[in-house]
Amino acid sequence: MAKLKKLADYKDEIDQCVKCGGCRAYCPAFAAEKHEGRVARGKIALADALLKGEVDLEEKFLLDMSQCLLCGSCYAQCPNKVHTEDIVAATRREIASRKGLSTFGKGVGAVLKNQGLMNLLAKGGGTFSKLLFKKIPEQSGLRLRFPAPFISSDRTLPPLTTKPFRERYPEIIRGDADKPTVLFFTGCGINYMYPDSGEALLKALKFMGVTVIIPKAQVCCGLPAVSAGAAKTVESLAEENLAVFQQNNYDYIVTACASCHSGLTQIYSGMGEEFDQFGAKVKDIFVFLIEQGFAEKLAELPKRKDRIKVTYHDPCHLRNHGITKEPRAILKALPQVEFIEMEAAGTCCGLGGTYSVYHYDTSKKIGAKKAGFIVESGAELVATDCPGCIMQLQDSINHAAEKQRVVHILDLVAEVLPD
Repeated sequence: MAKLKKLADYKDEIDQCVKCGGCRAYCPAFAAEKHEGRVARGKIALADALLKGEVDLEEKFLLDMSQCLLCGSCYAQCPNKVHTEDIVAATRREIASRKGLSTFGKGVGAVLKNQGLMNLLAKGGGTFSKLLFKKIPEQSGLRLRFPAPFISSDRTLPPLTTKPFRERYPEIIRGDADKPTVLFFTGCGINYMYPDSGEALLKALKFMGVTVIIPKAQVCCGLPAVSAGAAKTVESLAEENLAVFQQNNYDYIVTACASCHSGLTQIYSGMGEEFDQFGAKVKDIFVFLIEQGFAEKLAELPKRKDRIKVTYHDPCHLRNHGITKEPRAILKALPQVEFIEMEAAGTCCGLGGTYSVYHYDTSKKIGAKKAGFIVESGAELVATDCPGCIMQLQDSINHAAEKQRVVHILDLVAEVLPD
């Protein structure tokens, strides 16, 4: 039975925080708001006080706990390696258990647990997009404004697909007998908003002769529900995915979404022994491709004369797992790409799951800073490995009135592979 840790389970880790303040220099929310309650040591102190009964769930406490992107930037620099993002997530679950979920949190849970409803909403949004959405310039890559509840009318979003990715292909696509079999965990972003990136992944795996399993019964990894504090939703989704993983035979589970990779590894880890059995098989697509010698095959292709300048954004959920070299290695091997390293490539883009819904103004501040680094790099394209980051980065670039487009690395890979 899947069970997330309670806040009390983090007591020893909470005690590991020595309140040195080193996290202040790396927290994107603190950099934007300059408020102690926004930074890691402040949140840990509040979580400790809640455990000891020294604070109530007053408005200021709730605000401070909501002002965290769960990006792990503080953990990456913490001398004692305190997982503040896990402590904050556990605190949100504690708040929900005492006060109940917010209206938005209930909505997140209701939609994520009902794949039929998700499909209906996506198809409906895709079909009626011309009526529901306001057009913005085509070159932005995000051509629609979405007047939906809880989402700012100032936010630009990609259109939803009328046919989700998982409905486009059979569950098994056979490859060579001597090559690995992978289970493709598509995630919600690729399934509903960026299906072309999913097709690009299939093209790369076909090129390598890999057999691909695309289970139609897979569901969201649960990370949005983690951000919302919806524990029962996370546990329910984890159980459904576990059943899918146990019903199929494969060598690896591949993801093309940083958030999904984190959900299947960091979030599911510790929820039960049965989850640990498949955790070691989860691989980011670019880690898998590098291990299969894909970069060497790309490097054999002749370099093009008119290459496009591309920079890379490190998604927090890959950076936290030490996955930084592999995506860059693929980009550098692409014959049509001139790779440019931008300043602060590993800083958070400002999405943070439900954070950008609750605190869009702060999210925009964080995104504006990132957009500045992108523009300064001189790149024409920004490539990354996370649909959520693609959406946030393009929104930030749109607000800056700049022309750069954000793409999945897989989209660039597909350009050079045979059909």
